[in-house]
Amino acid sequence: MALPSEEKTPPREPTALLAPLEAVVASLYSQSGASRWGLPPVQFALGLERSVRKRFLDGLPARERLEEYLFSLHIEDLALATACLEGCEAAWEHFVREYRGYLRAAAGAITKASRHGSNPQELADSLFSDLFGLVDGKRGERSLFRYFHGRSSLKTWLRTVLAQRHVDHIRAQRRWESLDAEENEKPELPAEPPPAPLLDPHRGHYLSCFTAALKRSLQLLSAEDRERLELYYARQMRLAEMGRKLGEHESSVSRSLERIRRELRALTEQHLREVFSLSDAEIGQCIAYAAEEAPIDFRQMFPEQKARTLPAKGKESP
Repeated sequence: MALPSEEKTPPREPTALLAPLEAVVASLYSQSGASRWGLPPVQFALGLERSVRKRFLDGLPARERLEEYLFSLHIEDLALATACLEGCEAAWEHFVREYRGYLRAAAGAITKASRHGSNPQELADSLFSDLFGLVDGKRGERSLFRYFHGRSSLKTWLRTVLAQRHVDHIRAQRRWESLDAEENEKPELPAEPPPAPLLDPHRGHYLSCFTAALKRSLQLLSAEDRERLELYYARQMRLAEMGRKLGEHESSVSRSLERIRRELRALTEQHLREVFSLSDAEIGQCIAYAAEEAPIDFRQMFPEQKARTLPAKGKESP
């Protein structure tokens, strides 16, 4: 899929915003698979920076909170969206191949009960055009991908944009109906509820499989690794607090947690594949659902800690 020609402008460099977390950014770059799209680390860091600035409008939080936020992102989706925004051809080919059918199916579900003549294919394809960001035959900074920050999955974000566009279409149609009505005549407008979200009938099953696989995978970790997860997720200790308790520097604690997350994810995926016979796509959906709308409460994963007084807010799954 060849990209339209465009005037080259010097690439923007990241600010010093994420400089203290250079090792974390490098690790996230590796995890994201951004290199397969040809997305350079500098442009990947810009995507992270946009996300951070959008999330923390009132100023940056403490380093631990910032690091926690970065690890909570849907990092593979953010890398893909950033690569598309930067015009990486391989990323666009992947996006078109994997998401065009999904967008059309989602648009069909959203417009199914509409009385205002919305064409699902036109709705989906118009979004594709705006994601591409064509202006006077050139691709530019107007791509809608600049509004995706990785806080939800890319599919959830795209579905939300489609639903909002459908609602905007309904409102526009009603304004025209009102203008066409005779003077002093009150038009009778049909009541139309907002479009229902596209629901996956297998969602509950996927979440159940994920929870069971995660519990089993936790049991397979070493006692030391389970303790680190317990301290961080169940007791919600900061990295510095954990370092003092374990007699380690907080950077070492951070690296250990990163390693454990990778190992835990690999074990969980293996369990889903071998025990529940799920495909790679289904495993990805399990993980997306768990992180998207039903984050795992690790307080329930460590029953020996139930008697303790824990903060009310849990952290997301790794």
